Amino acid sequence: MTTSHPSREALRERAAAALTAARVRTAGLTDAVSDADLTAQHSPLMSPLVWDLAHIGNQEELWLLRNVAGRESMRPEINPLYDAFEHPRAERPKLPLLGPGEARRYAAEVRGRVFDLLEHTPLEGSALLDDGFAFGMIAQHEQQHDETMLITHQLRQGAPVLTAPDPDAPYDPPRDAEVLVPGGPFTMGTSAEPWSLDNERPAHVRDVAPFWIDTVPVTNAAYLAFIADGGYREPRWWAAPGWQQIREHSIEAPLFWHREAGQWLRRRFGVTEPVPEDEPVLHVSWYEADAYARWAGRRLPTETEWEKAARFDPATGRSARYPWGDADPTASLANLGQRHLRPARAGSYPAGASPLGVRQLIGDVWEWTASDFLPYPGFRAFPYREYSEVFFGPEHKVLRGGSFAVDPVACRGTFRNWDLPVRRQIFSGFRTARDV
Repeated sequence: MTTSHPSREALRERAAAALTAARVRTAGLTDAVSDADLTAQHSPLMSPLVWDLAHIGNQEELWLLRNVAGRESMRPEINPLYDAFEHPRAERPKLPLLGPGEARRYAAEVRGRVFDLLEHTPLEGSALLDDGFAFGMIAQHEQQHDETMLITHQLRQGAPVLTAPDPDAPYDPPRDAEVLVPGGPFTMGTSAEPWSLDNERPAHVRDVAPFWIDTVPVTNAAYLAFIADGGYREPRWWAAPGWQQIREHSIEAPLFWHREAGQWLRRRFGVTEPVPEDEPVLHVSWYEADAYARWAGRRLPTETEWEKAARFDPATGRSARYPWGDADPTASLANLGQRHLRPARAGSYPAGASPLGVRQLIGDVWEWTASDFLPYPGFRAFPYREYSEVFFGPEHKVLRGGSFAVDPVACRGTFRNWDLPVRRQIFSGFRTARDV
């Protein structure tokens, strides 16, 4: 008999597959480098890779073995070391962290016990267990740290250690540079996605005035025009804190770019190459995105506008899970999951367009929005305040859509990311909008 919910066995298989995929990726990111690289801090902005490795295991133990199964802590003496709120990233190399081998053994032992737990635990009866939420949350947590570790790989100096094929996505340049999104109400957020996180909830109606939005993310070629026009030398385009930031740090281009013999080059995972003009611009801060938009006579879309452009179907009036509908992502729809180590050309993945025709809203680059990170009406922190609630406020700006470094399990049309507006090491780009 067909039901609206997957069977318990199907949920177990989904959770096991998500956890396994995350661990395979973690291994690839940590086995690729030497123990010296694992324990080094490649930037004060990031933890040593070995901290992330053990933290992944520690969070898995905390939520699945201790909270779900009610077991005693395996190694209580290490728990404070891997509490992300206990020690700032810059201080973590000084801690008595587990070494690479010990961290791998610890994470593997936790995983073995978790798989045994998954096999025997009823996936219902509490908010943590319903639909396998706790297992899905941990799979997402590990994938989020995998993206963090990939950022560390990008910051790492030295010869390349990661490889991946270049994107070979279907490509069809859009005819129009921008798309009109009609005004009116739409449903934002979700109350139904079983593994959605607290800041995505609950579903609620927002009313949006009509607006225009870029069909594709802003490209390197477009951003180069901003640079060539003196964008980094003209204070009128910049918010005051952003102008102060670029003057103090002598910023004149996206992070990892430099000019040599009259040509702009970039460093990408240890490879130096010409900046590809047809790719979405990458490694720009919110301040840079905002300044470009002002220079172009446009603005950044609000988070609400971004989600309406991504999810709203004017033919049905409903909001889908993804721009292309409710089906899970595939390689023909979006650039996700670290299959590639770069964005695809702007204009790729025509099958992944929204019903309105907006392209590449999922994957390729995180997209800065104009919005502060705030709770939705009716927000309830779950299962812990430190995931979202402690970050709410004007200090953090919202990013949407996910990048090539994001796994599908941690990416959907309602997923919300956030960061400080100065951040540039993240895989961030943007698109612009304008009022009608």
